[in-house]
Amino acid sequence: MTSAPPPPLPYVEMDGHPATEDDLRVPALFGFGHFTALQVRDRRVRGLGLHLERLEGANQELFQLPLDGGQVRELIRGALDRAGLRDASVRVHGFLPPGESRTRVMVTVREPASMAPGGRSLMSVPYARAVPHIKRPGEFGQTYYGMLAARAGFDEALLTAPGGVVTEGAVTNIGFWDGSSVVWPDAPALVGITMALLERGLAAAGEPSVRRAVTLDGLGAYRGAFICNSQGIAPVRRIDAVEFAGGDEAALEGMKEMEGVMGRLEAAYGSAPAEPL
Repeated sequence: MTSAPPPPLPYVEMDGHPATEDDLRVPALFGFGHFTALQVRDRRVRGLGLHLERLEGANQELFQLPLDGGQVRELIRGALDRAGLRDASVRVHGFLPPGESRTRVMVTVREPASMAPGGRSLMSVPYARAVPHIKRPGEFGQTYYGMLAARAGFDEALLTAPGGVVTEGAVTNIGFWDGSSVVWPDAPALVGITMALLERGLAAAGEPSVRRAVTLDGLGAYRGAFICNSQGIAPVRRIDAVEFAGGDEAALEGMKEMEGVMGRLEAAYGSAPAEPL
């Protein structure tokens, strides 16, 4: 007797069972909701508690309903079991279709992912998300400008508010290095889980990061930059025409400085314990 092969990826469950055609009508026809994206390694997640807090807070704000963290963990474990994976990219979505009184929880499972190596290039775009503290699906502006950036030969779009105020990447947070500390843009943006873990880890290492207004016309004051999300951390090579240390044409001294900064960022992130599901 042989066991059944694992389902094809991406694998989708709704409320703890393989998603049916009726289940998939929820995100297809009523996409208003929220989600969190996490990387699972050996059934453990860095910042798991923060992911669960994000889901609970967004569910309360949007639907005025609780979303129990223990239930979410059970749903993730079940989806991983049925997908036959211990390492994976996982998203947990919360929806409340019209006329229903309980949150529908969708879990999607894909292959594990990590940030591609090498410096990134960002194209600034005039777009800032409404209600940026909630992570939600179907964000047209981010997808649209990310597509335009890729067509122009950039790796990602950098979202900016009026006046060229830097807020966040299309799918990342961005941080800068001023020669003495990490600077996060002091602007409305989603505080990503990796960003939050970096803030904690840097502070614990005696290198607290700061919040400061960052504008496109002031980028030249920074010696380097980086982006981060659930897939990891990567240096920024350039934003528009502004080249940062670590870029292909940067001086060796500047490259070494940013290598050191990136090493400290990786150590700060690595200091966060991987929590079991």
